[in-house]
Amino acid sequence: MLRILKIRNLALVDDVQVAFNSGLNVITGETGAGKSLLIGALRLLLGERADKSMIRTGETSCMVYAEFELEDATDVNEVLEEIGMEPCEGGLLVIRRMISETAGKTLVNDESVTVQVLKRLGNVLVDMHGPYDHQSLLNTSTQLAILDAFGQVEEAREDYGKIYNRLRDIQKQIDELSSGSDDDIAQQIEFLSYRVKEIENAKLNADEEAQVEEEHSLISNSQQVIELANGVMGALTDGEETCAFESLAAAQRNLNQLIKLMPEAQEWHDQIESAITQVQHVPRSIEGSAAGIDASPERMQWLDDRLTLYRTLKRKYGPEVVNILENCERSREQLKELRGRGEKRAELDQELAAIRSEVETVGLKLRKLRENVADHLSECITKELVDLGFEHGFFDVQLIPSEPGPSGLDEIEFGFAPNAGEDMRPLRTIASSGEISRVMLATKAVLARHDRIPVLVFDEIDANVGGEIGGSVGRKLAQVAEHHQLISITHLPQVAAYGTTHLAVSKSVQDGRTYTEVKLLDETDRPDEIARMLGGKNLTNVTLQHAKEMLDQQNLAL
Repeated sequence: MLRILKIRNLALVDDVQVAFNSGLNVITGETGAGKSLLIGALRLLLGERADKSMIRTGETSCMVYAEFELEDATDVNEVLEEIGMEPCEGGLLVIRRMISETAGKTLVNDESVTVQVLKRLGNVLVDMHGPYDHQSLLNTSTQLAILDAFGQVEEAREDYGKIYNRLRDIQKQIDELSSGSDDDIAQQIEFLSYRVKEIENAKLNADEEAQVEEEHSLISNSQQVIELANGVMGALTDGEETCAFESLAAAQRNLNQLIKLMPEAQEWHDQIESAITQVQHVPRSIEGSAAGIDASPERMQWLDDRLTLYRTLKRKYGPEVVNILENCERSREQLKELRGRGEKRAELDQELAAIRSEVETVGLKLRKLRENVADHLSECITKELVDLGFEHGFFDVQLIPSEPGPSGLDEIEFGFAPNAGEDMRPLRTIASSGEISRVMLATKAVLARHDRIPVLVFDEIDANVGGEIGGSVGRKLAQVAEHHQLISITHLPQVAAYGTTHLAVSKSVQDGRTYTEVKLLDETDRPDEIARMLGGKNLTNVTLQHAKEMLDQQNLAL
């Protein structure tokens, strides 16, 4: 159960701590006092979206905190273990959420978690019903979920869902293969074939591209290359008097004589001899390279064409050769897929036929399970509705065969005849929100006996209900609270009187600021609050006596 709820700096709440007990906890107070802030705080702890506008004026952050004491922590521990957290120690689960102007922080048992984790925990901790949630009962998907929860056929429904999802995936593949006309497919094949052939015929190579660019540049400047080469050779060996070779030879002759006078001149002689060898080799190398240049018009034309091809394909298929080749490979795969569409479609058609048969088999099994519990659900809800003032009312659950869908081979229609002599009508055609609210409460009462969610929260489920029916609603809430902790915000004294724990919410103004307070009422305070709900602020002895009698009667009923 929810043991403690703490709120700090949330909207009108400055600093409040609320202790809840087992059984029926009722929350009352005048309109606008802040009752729904308690439920809003609980919703934040269970993963609802938060923003900085919730922070109390003048503050920079707010905090909500809850302690849950769980008799059976199995479902909660499954969630915790899936995300790598330790299970609840002693069944104690502590959730804390802090919201600031710049960031937020969420902790479960002092470990940081995401909001998605809070939502998952919320699904197994609290069943929350807001003032407009009864409208969801008119939705056929909600009705089918109620039947499945009552019949505990979720496993069969999950098995069906897996197979149906496979059917949907196969159908999607078939639809994709069937998209486009034959002419469109033929054009795609022709276009891709041309692309692949053009790239393959080009025989592109990144190394070759660099070599072609280098040779093209060389031939384009061949005249200047030859002139410079001749100049180098002339300076080294071809000059009659000023060439390097002759100068070195003259130096060597002098060194031959110098060696006789200075022995160390032998080293200089050897160095000059090496230089003469180099001077003789370089011109031969230059001459050989220059002679190897093919500057013919035919070679130049080939190089021009090759460079043009590289540049054209880069412009069409990618900035670099590697990108062009990757484009070609993708196009080959697309071609293979397009050319194999017919064969692939035939394979998928066979697979679709097989999976349809499987969907039919599993769907019929699910329908049988639903049919086995539909009448029982009708009887149970009808019985609860009798307790809620529909003495001659009747509730019906009708299953209608349908085409395969995400939830099975069935459509569903909840029917309701509120009064004797009236025809059964679909629940969605009932105009009275008070009637729909009572149907929702009856449904919740039935489901509460079958689920393991420990905490039920009803936020004004008694809206548009009054008088004797209000007492019936209170009794029903008290009955549900025998199996679950139940927290109910109510404006009806008939409902509040059935509470085993009564919390009164009020607001006051101090030093120009509004404060919300929550007070646990005892036997002395409680008659005053019930009397206020009966007669407003102007209490009379008659009203107060009525309130005391109402509490005494409800206590006897409990």
